[in-house]
Amino acid sequence: MRSGTRAAVVGGVFAVLIGTAGCGGGSAASGSKGSTGGADEKPAAEQVKTGPPSADEAKSTAADFLAAWAAGDSAKAAGLTDDAESATAALASFRRDAHVTKLALKAGRGSGTSVPFTANARIAYAGQQAPLAYSSALTVVRDEVSGRPVVKWRPSVVHPKLGPGDSLRTGPADAPPIKALDRHGKELRAADHPALKSVLAGLRERYGKKAGGKAGVETWISRAKGNGGKARPDETLKVLSKGTPGTLKTTLDAGLQTVAEQAVNKRAKASVVAVKPSTGEILAVANSPANGFNAALQGSYAPGSTMKVISSALLIDKGLARYGKPHPCPKYFSYGGWKFQNDKKFEISGGSFEQSFARSCNTAFISQAPKLSDDALTKEARDVFGIGLNWQAGVPTFDGAVPVQKDAPKAASLIGQGGVRMNPLNMASVAATARTGVFRQPYLVSPSLDGRTLAKAPRSLKPSTSKQLRDLMRLTATSGTAAQAMSGVPGDIGAKTGSAEVDGQEKPNGWFTAYRGDLAAAAVVPAGGHGGDSAGPIVAQVLRAG
Repeated sequence: MRSGTRAAVVGGVFAVLIGTAGCGGGSAASGSKGSTGGADEKPAAEQVKTGPPSADEAKSTAADFLAAWAAGDSAKAAGLTDDAESATAALASFRRDAHVTKLALKAGRGSGTSVPFTANARIAYAGQQAPLAYSSALTVVRDEVSGRPVVKWRPSVVHPKLGPGDSLRTGPADAPPIKALDRHGKELRAADHPALKSVLAGLRERYGKKAGGKAGVETWISRAKGNGGKARPDETLKVLSKGTPGTLKTTLDAGLQTVAEQAVNKRAKASVVAVKPSTGEILAVANSPANGFNAALQGSYAPGSTMKVISSALLIDKGLARYGKPHPCPKYFSYGGWKFQNDKKFEISGGSFEQSFARSCNTAFISQAPKLSDDALTKEARDVFGIGLNWQAGVPTFDGAVPVQKDAPKAASLIGQGGVRMNPLNMASVAATARTGVFRQPYLVSPSLDGRTLAKAPRSLKPSTSKQLRDLMRLTATSGTAAQAMSGVPGDIGAKTGSAEVDGQEKPNGWFTAYRGDLAAAAVVPAGGHGGDSAGPIVAQVLRAG
C-alpha cells in the first residue's frame, strides 16, 4: 500500500481511508520479486509478471489510485494508470473545471479485476456550494512492460457519463433553460416524456439564448465536438442556482408523443418518428430505452426493404417498372458475383410489379441493377427524397446515406442493404414524400426563429410516379406484407415493411414505414425480426392515434 493511505475491509466493503499514515512500499507498485543479486539471478525481463492481476492486486491498486485522486494528487493517481498523460489532464480538469473542493471515494466489492466505487464531491462556485454524488467503476489490468497492475484509463472512471473528449464543468450555463411547448402550447417536460430528454437538451443548447431566458449556475457534462458539431447535447448534472427559462414552441404533439413512447416501450429496443407530410413538422420522437442513444434521429441502419419505396420511384422514372405491368420475380438472381434470393426462396411466376412490391420480392429489384448506372439510386434518393442533404431540423440529425456503389453492393442497395443507411426520421420522411409527391424537410422548430434554411430537393416526384407509389403502398397496407399490422387503421393509408440483415446478428432489424392521411411514421426494432411483426405494430399504434 502506498504511503499516506491504508485500507480496511468493513462489512464486505473495501473502503479507502484518506490522509492516514501507513507503511511505505506497496505490492501495487511492482509485480516482480525482490532480487538478492546472487549469481543465479534471472534477467529482469524474465521476472516481469504476466497475465491478469489477482483480486488482491486489483483491490490494492484501486485503493492507491482512489486515495491519490481523493487527496488531489492527480500526478500520482495518473501514474497508477496505463495512460498517465490522459489521466493527468482529466483528473486535473475534474478539480479545476468542475470546481470540486472536496472528494471522498469509497471502493465497493469488486468482481475479478473490476472495482466499483462511489464518489461524493463538494462543488463550490462563486459563493455557492452543492454536493455531487455518483457511482462509477474502474478496471485493473497488468502493464505489459513493467508487469505492474494499473488502472485501465477511460474517461468514465471520472464519471460514468463521460466519453472521449468530454469534461465536467461548473459555472454559468452555456445556454439558459427553456420551457419547451408543443404545437398546442402544452409544456413538454422530461419528467412527463422521458424519451424527449436528449431532444429537449439539444433544443436548449441551440435555442436557449434565442428563447430569451437567463442562465443559472450548473455542473454539466460538456460533450466533445466532432465533425459538424456535437453528436450529443451537453447534460446538466447539478443546478447550483436556477436560471430563468425562455419559452420555445416546437412542432411536437404532446398527445402523439405519449402514444409513441407507449408504443416503443413494448420493446426493449425500438425507435419511432412521426411527421406531418404537408409541412415536414416532426410530431413525435421516441426511443426505447428512453435514456439511450437517440437512434430515432441520429441512428444509422440499413433500412432493408423499406428502401424499395425509393427504388420503385427510380425504376418507374427509368421506365423499368410500372404498376399493372408484368415484372420478373425469380427465386434467385445473380449479379456482381453475388447470388441473391427472396425470403424463403419464394418466386412469383408471371407476376406484376405491384405483386412484387406488396410481397417484397428482392429479385424483382436486383434484376434491374444491370440496367442502372452506378449513381442512379444515389441521385433519386437525394434529388427527389432529400436523403443526404444537410437537414436543419433544430437538433442534430443523421440525414441518411445512399452512396454510389458498383457491382453487387449496387444491387444490394436497391433492397436497402449494401452501404445504404437510414433512421426512422429519414424513413418517415420517405413515406411522407411518397404520400405528397414533394420532399419537405422534417423540423422540430420553425426556421423563422433563427432564419435557418431548410433543405430542398431539386425536384418533386413525377405525377405518374407519385400516383403509382401511393397505389403500391396502399396495396401493401391492405393485402401485402404490411396488411396485418395496418389492419383497422382507417383512411387513406400506405405502408412498406423491411427486414435488414446484420452480420453476427441472429435476427434481422425490423423496419416499417407508413402513412395515414397527413401523418407519416417509421420505426425500427433492432434484432426484431420481420418488420411487419416487430416495427409494424409500433407505427400502426401511432397512426391510429393521429
